[in-house]
Amino acid sequence: MATYAYILLVLPLIAFAVQMFFGKRLPRGGDFVSIVAVLLTMAIALAMLAIMFVLYNPSFTLEHTFQWIDIGEFQVSLGLYLDNVTLIMLFVVALISSVVHVYSIGYMEGDPGYHRYFGFLSLFTFSMNGLVLSSGFFSIFIFWELVGLSSYLLIGFWYEKDSASDAGKKAFLVNRIGDVGMLIGIMLIWSVIGSFNFQHIFHAVENEALHGSLLSIAGIMVFMGAIGKSAQFPLHVWLPDAMEGPTPVSALIHAATMVAAGVYMTVRIFPILTVDAQLVIAYVGGFTALFAATIAVTQNDIKRVLAYSTVSQLGYMIMALGVGHYVAGFFHLVTHASFKALLFLGSGSVIHAMHHGLHKTGKDDLDPQDMRNMGGLRRKMPVTYVTFLIATLAISGIPFTSGFISKDAILSGSLAFALVNPQHFLLPVFGFGAAVLTAFYMFRQVFMTFHGKPVHEEAYSHVHESPQTMLVPLGILAMFSVFVFYVFPSINPFSSHGWFEALVIKPGSVAGERAAEMAENFEHALHGAHLPAMITSLVVASIGILLAYLFYLRKSLSADRWAKKLQPLYKLSFNKYYMDEIYDSGIVQPFLRACKSLAIFDMDWYDKIIIDGFAYVTRAISRVSRWVDDKIVDGLIVNGIGKIVLFTGSLVRIFQTGRLQQYLMMMLFGIIIIFAFLVF
Repeated sequence: MATYAYILLVLPLIAFAVQMFFGKRLPRGGDFVSIVAVLLTMAIALAMLAIMFVLYNPSFTLEHTFQWIDIGEFQVSLGLYLDNVTLIMLFVVALISSVVHVYSIGYMEGDPGYHRYFGFLSLFTFSMNGLVLSSGFFSIFIFWELVGLSSYLLIGFWYEKDSASDAGKKAFLVNRIGDVGMLIGIMLIWSVIGSFNFQHIFHAVENEALHGSLLSIAGIMVFMGAIGKSAQFPLHVWLPDAMEGPTPVSALIHAATMVAAGVYMTVRIFPILTVDAQLVIAYVGGFTALFAATIAVTQNDIKRVLAYSTVSQLGYMIMALGVGHYVAGFFHLVTHASFKALLFLGSGSVIHAMHHGLHKTGKDDLDPQDMRNMGGLRRKMPVTYVTFLIATLAISGIPFTSGFISKDAILSGSLAFALVNPQHFLLPVFGFGAAVLTAFYMFRQVFMTFHGKPVHEEAYSHVHESPQTMLVPLGILAMFSVFVFYVFPSINPFSSHGWFEALVIKPGSVAGERAAEMAENFEHALHGAHLPAMITSLVVASIGILLAYLFYLRKSLSADRWAKKLQPLYKLSFNKYYMDEIYDSGIVQPFLRACKSLAIFDMDWYDKIIIDGFAYVTRAISRVSRWVDDKIVDGLIVNGIGKIVLFTGSLVRIFQTGRLQQYLMMMLFGIIIIFAFLVF
C-alpha cells in the first residue's frame, strides 16, 4: 500500500515536469501525458479502495515516515499516513481529476495555452494527493501552499484578461490570511509538544501535554486555514471570483479538491478539537451555509450560482464537524464531490454550446454564462439536461440520490445537537434554512436554463450537444450521484460495518471526551431526530422546488414584482451583501492609503531630511576633512618633512661628490683642525 501511495503521488508530478519542459513540442500539446498519468493514478486509487473493501479492517492504519531534519531538538519527519479515510479521499480526488482531464480535451481544444493548462492540472493533482497523504502538519502545510499556488495558476490561466488575473491574485491573497492563522496554530502546537506528526500530537493531547484554553486557541487557529481554503465566512469572497478560470478548473477547485481540503484537514485534527473550538466551527459553518444560500438565489451567472452553492455546501460540512457528527460531514464531502463536479461540468457544456450559438449569430457581446440569455436547452442538449437534473436533485436532498443520504445526516446531527443543547437552536435553523434556499435556487437555475422558450431563437438554432469527451464524464459523475453506490454495508458510512469506524476517535483524547458525551446524549438524540429531520428536510426541499416552479416555469408569481417588493433585501443579496465593497473600503483602500502615506513620508521626509540631510552633512565633513588632509596633513606635515629631507640631502650632496681626492683632502683638513684644537 505504501508503494502504491508513493507511485500515486509521483505520477502527476512527472506529468507536470514533462508538460512544462516538452509539452509544446509534443503532439496534441502533450495532453496524453497528463491524462495517462491521472488515469493511472485513478487505477491505483481504485485498487487501494478495492483492497480496503475486500480486506475490510476499520482500524487499518499505515504510517511510513523518514527523518528529514535533525538539528538538536528540532526534528522534522516527512512521510505518509494511510487509513480508510485517506483511501476514500484519494479516490475522490482521482475521480474528479480524471473526469476533468478527459472533459478538458473537448472544452479547451484550440486554446493557445493547451499544454500549459494540462501541466497545471497535473501540478494541482500532485499537490492534493500530497496533502491527503501527509502524516503531519509540516508536510500538510507544504502541500497546502502548493495547492494554493496551483489554484492561482489555474484561476488566472487566461491571464490576458484583467478579471482572470485579478481573481487569481484575490484567491491567493485571501487564502494567505487563513494560512497565516493556520501557521500560528501549528507553531503553537509544536512549541508545546515538539512534534509535527499527527499521531505524536494526538498522543500528547491524550496525556494532557496541551490542554485547556491553549488547546482551544490552537485548534481554532489551525481551523483558520480551513476558513480560507474552504471559503467560509468571512474569507469566502475569493471563491465566486474564481469562476474566471476555465469551467473544468471550476469543477476541480469547487468540487472535490481545493475547497474540500479544509474539510479534510478539519477531520484530521478532530481529535484535538475541544468543545469550545467545535462550537466556533459549528457556528462558522452554519452561518456560512445560510449566508451563501441567500446570495445564490438572486445571481444570474450560471457558474456564480454554483459558486455560492459550493460555499453553502461547505458550510454544511463544517457545521456537521462542529456539532460532532463528523461522519456525516466527511460523507457529504464525498457525495458533494460527484454532484457538484457534475453541475460545474454541466454548466460548462451549456456555456460551450451558448458561446458557439452566440458566435455563429454575431452576438458575441452577449454573455454566454447569463441564464437570462438561455432557455429551452433541454431539447437541444438532452444528455446535459438529464445529468444536470440528477445533480440538482442530489444537491437538493431528494430521495434516491446520494445527497439525500448525506444531507439528511447533517440536518439530523444539527437538530440532535440543538435538542441536547437548546441554547444552540440557531444551528438547525441555519441548516434547514439553507436547505429550502438550495432547492429554490437550484431549480431556478434548471428552469431558467433548460425549460421555457429560448430567449434568442437565432442563437438557439445553432446550439448543439457537446462532444463525447465532455458527455462521458457527465455520465460517470451522474452514476456516482445516485444513492445505490452508497447503500452497501461496507460503503454506507452509517451501517454497522461501514468505513466510518476508521473515524471513531479514541476515548482518551479531547475529542474522545466529546465523543463519549455524544455516545450518551447525542447518539440518543440523533436516533430520535432522524425521522423529524428527514421529514422536515423533504418538506422544505419541496417548498423550495414549488416556489421555483411558480416563479420561473409556470410564472404564476412574478419574480420581478417580488424583487421590487423586497427591494432592500434583493439589493443586498444581488450585491453579495456588499462584502467586496466593505473589504475594499474598510481594508484594501485604507491599506493602500496607508502605503501611499508611508511612501510620501519615505520619499519627501525620510529620504530628504534623514537620508539626504545625512548625505549633506557627510559631504561637508568630507570637504573639511579633505582640506585638513590636503593643507595640514599632506601640505604641512608630509610635504614639509619631505622638503626638509630634500634640503638636508642637498647639503649633504655638497660633501658627497664621489671623488677620492676630495675625501682625502677633507680628512687631512679635519685632522689639522683636531690637531689645532688639541694644541691650543
